[in-house]
Amino acid sequence: MGHVVTIAQQKGGSGKTTLAVNLAVEFLRRGQRVALLDTDPQGSLGRWFMARREARGVEGLEFSTASAWGVSYECEKLRKINDLVIVDTPPKVDADLRPALREADLVLIPVAASHVDLWATDGVLDLIAREGRAAMVVLNRWKAGTRLAEEVAQAAEDKAKLAVARLGNRVVYAETLGQGLAAMEAGRGPARAEVAALADEVAAALQG
Repeated sequence: MGHVVTIAQQKGGSGKTTLAVNLAVEFLRRGQRVALLDTDPQGSLGRWFMARREARGVEGLEFSTASAWGVSYECEKLRKINDLVIVDTPPKVDADLRPALREADLVLIPVAASHVDLWATDGVLDLIAREGRAAMVVLNRWKAGTRLAEEVAQAAEDKAKLAVARLGNRVVYAETLGQGLAAMEAGRGPARAEVAALADEVAAALQG
């Protein structure tokens, strides 16, 4: 049976879909079968998948959608035939999010380098705690060396387990998303190392 990683954050624009697609492609590169499950009505993950099918093909990668209450059924089905199921969720925290959290072996919470993003994690962390699931905060659009970034990092560490790996504030993440690609497929820049390091942490957390 495969593992389920749910990506959740109350605030929109935090980078949930960016995290989903880059981890999916990285684990594909490592020889795993990966399924993406989009529960966000906005459908950004589905649009990325269709763009990828046009650009590269989708061998080893599966895509599905579900309403909030269809998540459990889809996860049960997908984890039987995939090593990893990555669930992208809408930017809200309410009862609709609970099924996606309940199915998760690990919940990733992307936080951009702002206190507003960090404050938005409180509701997600509360729901995760109620479901008894493991969580990891991932700093996204990170601007190294700035005072704000360091303050957010320190405050995030006080709230939940904080991933050591951080995704930088790089144009390549947005550009490749629109092309149906992942950042590491655009060349051997620092984004490739960032995603690989995060995937290592995710893999270790799932095995632990």
